[in-house]
Amino acid sequence: MEVGIIFKIAAIGILISVITQILKKSDRDDIATLVALAGLIIVLTLVINMISELFENIKNIFYLY
Repeated sequence: MEVGIIFKIAAIGILISVITQILKKSDRDDIATLVALAGLIIVLTLVINMISELFENIKNIFYLY
């Protein structure tokens, strides 16, 4: 696993939380919720890709088809 992906996920989390706080302070709670949901979806796609690569590596190691 690369360390860069951890930093990328952390940067996305920090950016989304700052944007969400700014939107909540300006009484845009509905948009803040959508931004938080979009950030969650972005991070989940990164994690799902990593999990699929892990299963592919396990399949190749043990010669499972």
